[in-house]
Amino acid sequence: MKRPKPIAGFRKLVRRPAINEVVREPTAGGIIFRRRSADSGNIEILLIADSKGRWTIPKGHIEEGETARQTAEREVREETGLQQMKVLDWLGKINFRYRRGSSLVLMTTEIFLVKAEGKSDSVQAEKWMTNVAWMSATDALDKIAYEDIGKLILLGLKKIRKQNL
Repeated sequence: MKRPKPIAGFRKLVRRPAINEVVREPTAGGIIFRRRSADSGNIEILLIADSKGRWTIPKGHIEEGETARQTAEREVREETGLQQMKVLDWLGKINFRYRRGSSLVLMTTEIFLVKAEGKSDSVQAEKWMTNVAWMSATDALDKIAYEDIGKLILLGLKKIRKQNL
């Protein structure tokens, strides 16, 4: 039996393999901020651009024996080169899922508010990233690729202003 020709404008349906396992991946990260001057209201947020150029925050997997807070601090150091910081309030967590081959990955990311201290100008992206940059809070909210993280940035800004951090 001869197969019919594809209909113009339609893509060929490709079936993915069935999901064979569910993997849970706990992660943590930080929304890093600084004030340009002590008496100024100018708050800047440090964002990283991933390998696909999407702006996000530093985050990564929680290692065995590590708390989410410790992971957030370690990931900020590793992904930005920022050494002096204070991990402040827990802002919340975000959940998302994606497929990795025949696995369904359920990722939970604990997000903390992190204040940059000392000399914070010399940040450096890890090799897999496309960029790391300080930007105004407004620009950070415009550029952030993930809506859930954007909401937590807003919550962080509210805490910064309320607590005069």
